[in-house]
Amino acid sequence: MIHDRHLDFDGCYNVRDLGGLATGDGRTTRAGAVVRSDTPDRLTAEGWSALRAYGIRTLVDLRNDREVRAWNGYRPPWITVLRAPLDDDGDTEFWERRRHLYGTPLYYRTFLEHKPGRCAAAITAIAQAPPGGVLFHCVAGRDRTGIVALLLLALAGVAPADIASDYELTTERLGPLYAKLGEEDEAPMIRRRLLKENTSAREIILTTLAELDVEAHLLDGGLHKDDLGTLRARLLGPPD
Repeated sequence: MIHDRHLDFDGCYNVRDLGGLATGDGRTTRAGAVVRSDTPDRLTAEGWSALRAYGIRTLVDLRNDREVRAWNGYRPPWITVLRAPLDDDGDTEFWERRRHLYGTPLYYRTFLEHKPGRCAAAITAIAQAPPGGVLFHCVAGRDRTGIVALLLLALAGVAPADIASDYELTTERLGPLYAKLGEEDEAPMIRRRLLKENTSAREIILTTLAELDVEAHLLDGGLHKDDLGTLRARLLGPPD
């Protein structure tokens, strides 16, 4: 079911396990512990069965309230759903100033700097989830999911280059989803926008990680040290 960390849950297109990545202390992130995804609203019955068989027992929903009201789909009774809206879309002043950056990684650094509480709440939800695998998602599984994946992998000690590579995989996965929905693939627009700024998604991720102390930032945002330890245990298992 897993190939290069990609998972085949019928109805979802951008699903991959955060396991199997090397960390700086010589360990490897655990397979089956934490998974990133586009929205499970489109999962078929077969997709839900595959998700359950993989061990996922909790969904952490990063979408805002308006999106949930409009598009929330079926959730089976055996899954726990935790809400951790990331965008803070009620902060209209923040978003009006950065609307032109949304949909690209150009807004990630400023979002992380201004919204540490929102980021810490999402990480806390994953840390405190009941036993079993955790799947976190937004709509496409690109920006909000990408930010949370960046934070999780940084806390686990994964190298920045591997975190950037994980982000880049999303571009490959979203093309078939846009085709299925009959929508225009946003990847060319994002590339043009980044070229205009003389940068790339990879460079942005690497620079962000180089300039941001992720652990200290999340602790300042409200992440408790106990939850930090719990999260690392979930991602890495017990120390050798």
